[in-house]
Amino acid sequence: MSELSAGDLLPRITVTPPGPESRRLATLLRRYESPNVTFVSDEFPVFWREALGANVLDVDGNIYIDLTAGFGVAAAGQRNPRVTEAVKRQLDLLAHGMGDVHPPEIKVRLLERLAQIAPGDLSQTVLASSGSEAVESALKTARLASGRPGVLCFRGAYHGLTYGALAVTDGEFFRGPFEDQLGVPVARVPFPDPYRPDPELANRSDLAGATLAAVTEELDCDDRIGAIIVEPILGRGGIVVPPDGFLRGLRQLCDARGLVLIFDEVYTGFGRTGRWFACQHEDVVPDILCVGKALTGALPVSACIGRPEVMAAWPASGGEAMHTSTFLGHPLGCAAALAQIDEIEERRLVDRADRLGAVVLERLEGLRARFPFVGDARGRGLLTAIELIREPEARPDPERAVRVVAAALRRGLILLAGDGVLELSPPLTISEEQLDFALAALEDCLADA
Repeated sequence: MSELSAGDLLPRITVTPPGPESRRLATLLRRYESPNVTFVSDEFPVFWREALGANVLDVDGNIYIDLTAGFGVAAAGQRNPRVTEAVKRQLDLLAHGMGDVHPPEIKVRLLERLAQIAPGDLSQTVLASSGSEAVESALKTARLASGRPGVLCFRGAYHGLTYGALAVTDGEFFRGPFEDQLGVPVARVPFPDPYRPDPELANRSDLAGATLAAVTEELDCDDRIGAIIVEPILGRGGIVVPPDGFLRGLRQLCDARGLVLIFDEVYTGFGRTGRWFACQHEDVVPDILCVGKALTGALPVSACIGRPEVMAAWPASGGEAMHTSTFLGHPLGCAAALAQIDEIEERRLVDRADRLGAVVLERLEGLRARFPFVGDARGRGLLTAIELIREPEARPDPERAVRVVAAALRRGLILLAGDGVLELSPPLTISEEQLDFALAALEDCLADA
């Protein structure tokens, strides 16, 4: 019998996390897993045993509210019944196929469904397993379509850690050790952050225009650039919403110069921001859309969805695919994706994210008014954040953010923190009671931080 009857429970902490069983497992993890992967300390991690809806049960019997949706995956809730049943039915029929030779029929159904929900004329897809792979597919497509190898990307961006994706991901920590193995020519421009504009873009009165001018300058200096890749809202880079007009300006630049415009919506897609895709807030359609995470809500499937004219740059398979993988169009993942899309649509979770997101942002603005160390509250839909700062000059305060995350865990909230940024991306199915509890508990944690 599940201890998580409906996934709408408030926290129940019976032993201070991490409890003894989590600590035992952490000891084993340190012995057998590469030390690079999982952060282990006296306060982290807790090990999950079960999850349902917005709840997580750990191995010590503690129940939490998950404010991360498992890195944004569980848009329709953890272990969504519709998704679970779809995977079970598919497992009884076909667990694996030959995706690029003799494909499972369900792959075709997913490709058709993606074309139906994607914006504009995006209708041809390369399926993959991870967000990084979707980005790799997009970069390859752009190279073929533009005839140029270079890519313009943005500071603060996170596009994945495989080598092509890593080349356009920002951050010395990720790229530094491998820079001499990354072959993609890259130009990098500051992302237009309204709260913390880069000194190069300090014109707050027209931050979008200043950014587009910097993009134009880079394009004028480097004729190798054939594509621009951008997150419509920075995800791992701090939940940064750019000013209106930024995405439209990029679209215009790409149209004028024959460049391929790639939107990485691995994090922001499938209702997270109160639209099916974040680019729809500006009614801008890219040439290529990268999605993943919440696409299935459960299993590793991603997609690179492009305009037919752009995807036509790929040669037709003559019996050997130029870009493929063993698990491409995996039938279990396709079943999960089809069920997840239906669940988001029929339960109107996109509209729900929009409505609840406005409530969350108002509450976060209240925290900013109460605590001087809360420098900014921002986001769209159920993708929101507060940035914690310290004086002088309102520098990010990652140490305080880590303390708040640890305190929140002890109160039964699973929360993520970036560089001083507390990020909230709960399941779109989170109950209003859970959300109210979580925001009140977060306020208490800030008061004690």
